[in-house]
Amino acid sequence: MTTAPKAAPDFSNWSCPLPLADYPTIVMGHGGGGKLGAELVEHLFLPAFRNPALENLGDAAVLDLGGARLALSTDSFVVQPLFFPGGSIGELAVNGTVNDLAVSGALPRTLSAGFILEEGFPLAQLAAIVNAMVTAAANAGVQIVTGDTKVVEHGHGDGCYINTAGVGVMREGVQVAPYRVRPGDVVIVSGTIGDHGMAIMSVREGLEFESPIRSDCAALNGMIGAALDAVGGAMRAMRDPTRGGLASTLSEIAQASQVGMLIDEARVPVRPEVQSACELLGLDPVYVANEGKAVFFVAPEAADTVLDTLRAHPLGRDAARIGQATGEHKGMLVARTVMGASRVIPMQIGEQLPRIC
Repeated sequence: MTTAPKAAPDFSNWSCPLPLADYPTIVMGHGGGGKLGAELVEHLFLPAFRNPALENLGDAAVLDLGGARLALSTDSFVVQPLFFPGGSIGELAVNGTVNDLAVSGALPRTLSAGFILEEGFPLAQLAAIVNAMVTAAANAGVQIVTGDTKVVEHGHGDGCYINTAGVGVMREGVQVAPYRVRPGDVVIVSGTIGDHGMAIMSVREGLEFESPIRSDCAALNGMIGAALDAVGGAMRAMRDPTRGGLASTLSEIAQASQVGMLIDEARVPVRPEVQSACELLGLDPVYVANEGKAVFFVAPEAADTVLDTLRAHPLGRDAARIGQATGEHKGMLVARTVMGASRVIPMQIGEQLPRIC
C-alpha cells in the first residue's frame, strides 16, 4: 500500500518570535533606534503629544507658520568618549541636527545649543567642544543663535551632554517623505557605512588597525542640496542612517511606506578596516551608526543622475546603488547575500553600541 507524499509545509506566513518587550523601567535599548525605541514612541510619546506635525515621525517636523514652510528638528548627544578620531561631541551636535533638517528637504538656517555639564568638568575641554561647534556651524552655513547651560552635581552626569534644535526653510517644490516611496524606487547610499560607530568602538576597546578608523561626521546639506537640485520631485525620501545604522533606516521606511526593501550585500560599501573591526567584535556593519551618510530613495529614471551628482561631491565619492523598493515582503528588509541566497534583516530590539551619538 502506498501513500501520497505529504505536501511541503508552508512557512510563508511564519515569523520569528521576539522576546516580550515589557520593561517596567527604561533600559539602554530604549535609546538605540531599534524596536524598543519605536515602541516607546508609539505607545507613550505619540499618544501623549499627538498632532499632525508629529505624526509624520520624520527627522524634522514640517510646519506652516504664517505662510512660511519651516522645518524644526531637535536631538541630544551623549556620546562617550567626547573626543574621537574624526571629531567630537561638538561637531556631532551641529552636524547631526543640520543633517536631520537637510534630509527633510529643508535649508538649515539656525541652531540652539543646550549644555548639561557635570561639576568638575574641565573648562579647557568645554572650550575645545565649543570651538569645534563654531567651526562645524561655519562649515554648514548655520548660526547658533540661542542656548542654555545647566550644571549637575559631580557623579550625576558624564562630563558633557548637548542638546541642539534646528530651524530650516523648506525648499520650494520639494516634498520628501517615507509614504512617497513605491515599488521600483532605487535605494542609494552616499558612501561607506559603519565608519562613525567603529571609530567610537576602536577608542573604547583600544583597537588598532593598519589604517585608523575615523568617524564620518560631516554636514551633508551641501551634498543633499545638489542632489535635490538635480532631480527635484523624483527624490521620494531621504534619511541619515544614524542610530541603528542602515538596517534600521531601511526597515523604518519599508514599514512606513508598506513596501519591501531588497538590497544587494555585495554593493553595500564598507571600508576593509571597518569590516575587520566588525568581525572582531561580532557586529554587523548594517546596524552600525553613521554620522556623515545619507540614504536616498529615488525614482528609477533619476537614479543615475543622483549617483553622478553624489560622486561629484567630496562627501559622496563612494556613493553606491544598493537595492530597490519592491512590492514583495512588505514592511521588511531582505538582503541578497554574496552567495546568492536571501536573508531577512530584522530591526534590532535595542542597539549593538550604546552612547554612540
